Amino acid sequence: MKKVCTSFSKPVSGMKPLHGVNNSPDTYGEPIPAFMDAGIPYVRLHDSMGAFGGTCFVDVPNIFPDFDADENDPASYKFEFTDAYLKGLTASGCKIFYRLGVTIENHYQIKRVHTDVPPDFEKWARICAHIVMHYNEGWANGFHMGIEYWEIWNEPENPPMWAGSMQDYFKMYEVSANYLKKLFPNLKVGGYASCGFYCTTRENMSEFYESFMTWFDEFLSYMQDKAPVDFFSWHLYTEDPREIEAHQRYVSDKLYEYGYHDTESIFNEWNYINSKPTRFEDLKEEAGAAFVGAAFSVMQYGSVDKAMYYDAAPSRAYCGLFYFPSLRVTKTYYAFKAYNELFRLGSCVKAVSDDETLYPIAAMNDNEKAVMLSSFGSTDGRVELDISGLSGENEIEVFRLNKDCNLEKDKVEYASGDRIRLFIHMTDNEVVLIMIKPMDKA
Repeated sequence: MKKVCTSFSKPVSGMKPLHGVNNSPDTYGEPIPAFMDAGIPYVRLHDSMGAFGGTCFVDVPNIFPDFDADENDPASYKFEFTDAYLKGLTASGCKIFYRLGVTIENHYQIKRVHTDVPPDFEKWARICAHIVMHYNEGWANGFHMGIEYWEIWNEPENPPMWAGSMQDYFKMYEVSANYLKKLFPNLKVGGYASCGFYCTTRENMSEFYESFMTWFDEFLSYMQDKAPVDFFSWHLYTEDPREIEAHQRYVSDKLYEYGYHDTESIFNEWNYINSKPTRFEDLKEEAGAAFVGAAFSVMQYGSVDKAMYYDAAPSRAYCGLFYFPSLRVTKTYYAFKAYNELFRLGSCVKAVSDDETLYPIAAMNDNEKAVMLSSFGSTDGRVELDISGLSGENEIEVFRLNKDCNLEKDKVEYASGDRIRLFIHMTDNEVVLIMIKPMDKA
């Protein structure tokens, strides 16, 4: 029998905003009910609205199409479509994580459109500053959205994203980060949305993957006395939650090694990607849901500060939250919704499993308590949940997410005292949410 132990006697940390996403269903100012129901905390704007940023959205050259134009003139900017998109996200209760840069150009060999090196880094920085001013300070008939996180480019190690050299990118980052922080000292500016560190956990990787490691070291070394790095962002696509555990530790160790003790680690592209032909279907179904639950556990008790899943745009292959074109929510969506039940409680408590395929998270506030168990790569079996740190009489509700259930209530139990033992049968690729609240004595 597997066993999970948790105690609600003392919180160990706050719950982290790990259920952020990249992108969303198309919205032109209208809120997204599914995002509201799941409490999606952040939406990262990268590859937004399709190829080339839908030609109208988010990307710097979409908003400022003529680089030779006057960057101080509001008429040089085309904010309209991005305005509508962001209004829908903020109306959904989401915070914006704004990537300053361009959408990936997977067919760059035919012709690069926006991924060439900007011809003037100082001017590019001034253009970015006006985008900040539009969304945060009302410039050019703008808004006061309070967007805090501004990411400079995405995956510059990756040829479909950047035509220049490593040194070109470092210089652009240096110029832009310093300029933005000088004008807006309260913003968090960072990058560089690294492709990831696959060589730390996988063998026989090519020189291309090895170069990602070099970029990281060189970036941290170069920026030490040249530019602020409020956050470092990075990516990983995997079928093993423990690989996330290893990579987040690698990132935090490197940041510490180079003296970036206050720099946030932001994991802003990740997904369940296996080697099967069905991988893009699998990431929507019960295996994808259980993987997401397991990943949340690994990150909540690890060194990641924030995370954004790639992707929540329904028409995209990597979208795990919606079916297309129906826009019905998937099994994986319900894993996000389950995590939000813990996130809204605010405080995380310790939860330990004696089986490495069973991933727990526990959370609490002054009134409610919750445990989320994700079974991924496991065998079917009985689980003993040893819960302490309770008081009085409590109602315990158990909800299941599996092949046949979408967080539907499975059973209700009642218990009293400081410590209880709850027995639950779990199958592989299943998420169980347990909500504990005091019984109404009236």
